[in-house]
Amino acid sequence: MQKLIAPSLLSADFLNLGNDVEMINKSEADWFHCDIMDGRFVPNISFGIPVIQAIKKQAKKPLDVHLMIVEPEKYFEAFAKAGADIITFHYEASTHIHRSVQQIKDLGLKAGVVLNPHTSVTLLEDIISDLDVVLLMSVNPGFGGQKFIERTYEKIKKLRSMIAEQNAHALIEVDGGVNTTNAPLLFEAGADVLVAGNAVFKSENPTETIKLLKN
Repeated sequence: MQKLIAPSLLSADFLNLGNDVEMINKSEADWFHCDIMDGRFVPNISFGIPVIQAIKKQAKKPLDVHLMIVEPEKYFEAFAKAGADIITFHYEASTHIHRSVQQIKDLGLKAGVVLNPHTSVTLLEDIISDLDVVLLMSVNPGFGGQKFIERTYEKIKKLRSMIAEQNAHALIEVDGGVNTTNAPLLFEAGADVLVAGNAVFKSENPTETIKLLKN
């Protein structure tokens, strides 16, 4: 099991995005987590392709692009060209999961599926060995700063044993309400990657917070 930290740029300072990207470059963080919201799949609208292109120019670590959008398959190629290294899309937004995963892989990227808090991990049983990442939402998607859903620990454990049973290699990523208090418990439950937004960017020393989350 790995211990990776992916600061969520949704919580960054958009007026000084370059500074925040540079801070992540220099920190112990592993990925940049980029939340793409369309105002349809989730109630919020975040940012899109031009922002990903701009981040890519400066980023020295992989871009983990989380599509919270309807018909995500229409945009895989555009986000790949913009600089995504990993694309995750929602189980709830896609009819043809297997085909979508293959599309992402054919673009030379890592592919992952995202599950909303109410969606059972057992639905991934037939596809788990094709996935590089499973992202579990530990809040309802669409807004930063929400309270962590405690049931997530059980989902992580269940998913961890499913991955082991099938001899799969998917990383378990957790997104929503992650902080320095629950990070050790999430890693202990079996998570590999933690997405942290407010915990990092609203802290007095983001670099130090990333270090604390990781260790």
